[in-house]
Amino acid sequence: MEMLFAASSRKDRLRVLITGHTGFKGSWLTLLLEHLGHDVFGLSLSPIEDSLYDRIENWQHDSHIGDIRDQEFVADVVRRVQPDIVFHFAAQALVLESIQEPVETFQTNVLGTANLLEACRKTPSVKSILVSTTDKVYLNQNMRLRFSETDSLGGKDPYSASKVSQEQVINAWRFLSRIENGPRILTARAGNVIGGGDLAQNRLIPDVIRGWENKQPVIIRNPASTRPWQHVIDPLIGYCLYVDNSLKGDVETALNFGPQGNSETVVNVLKEFRRHWPSEIEIAVVEADSNLEAKSLELNSTRAEQELGWYPTLTQLEAVAATATWWKKVLIEQASARDTSLVDIRTALAKSRFPKESTPNNEGPHGQE
Repeated sequence: MEMLFAASSRKDRLRVLITGHTGFKGSWLTLLLEHLGHDVFGLSLSPIEDSLYDRIENWQHDSHIGDIRDQEFVADVVRRVQPDIVFHFAAQALVLESIQEPVETFQTNVLGTANLLEACRKTPSVKSILVSTTDKVYLNQNMRLRFSETDSLGGKDPYSASKVSQEQVINAWRFLSRIENGPRILTARAGNVIGGGDLAQNRLIPDVIRGWENKQPVIIRNPASTRPWQHVIDPLIGYCLYVDNSLKGDVETALNFGPQGNSETVVNVLKEFRRHWPSEIEIAVVEADSNLEAKSLELNSTRAEQELGWYPTLTQLEAVAATATWWKKVLIEQASARDTSLVDIRTALAKSRFPKESTPNNEGPHGQE
């Protein structure tokens, strides 16, 4: 079986389906896999205006626009694409939005996952499925524990509860897959991913960018809260290594992908971003309901390091600096979003521990970038 890090020729290409490919993480993964030379297909809602997906020109994949909650649509796309590998990123991924729209959050994150896994179950071409959940699936009592894969799961807000429910759906279809000799189903739990192009509401760096563009103060809710910040390309490389290992044999069914060191505070991330920004950013700290969001999050990624040889290529503050640099190049210097993102991808690949004999090519899937 060919590997994601071994597409050195046309015959080595894998057919890869990414749900949520127009979102932030999905856009980066789509660009990464196109760069690695695979045949990429997407299933997602329409992209947001000025999002990373919207900014990048000359995409090389086939895009299917629709709702993951639509069972017939999902089944039809999977049947037509006949993928080897599936990455499931489509989700309602925001805590505060989940409080406003709890039913929609559960429908997307739970029912949508069941729709996809059932479609893959009925498609013999599928060899491995990776589902992106979150570090917020762990039962968090703000004790500053560094969560490991064996820790208890539990969520109090609709978002984290829906992702815990998603993990139960994964377990059920994993059971079916084992007794039917079906595809491997993997669970990847990442920290707070950052990077160029993210425009999600109520996320720190996207809020900073919007405030700067609109010449308005950036509202900061919980400056002392900690999160495991990491550049988006680091966990994505980990996900690809995870899938590659699943194609070779048995692997852990769930792995954490987080940064090294203790989680950084919101205020430290903000200071680092401002240090790399060429103009003033006005900040306004407001009192927030501390019960809505966790005060601290820490993630232990030892298993991913041991099982896959994976480790983050950037520290948390280096990831912040890289994100500021991306936005500065694209917004202020008017650089190409594609070219700027590919620089980050090539740099991370050069520093990561993917198999040396499987060095990715430097061309796109159609022989050119």
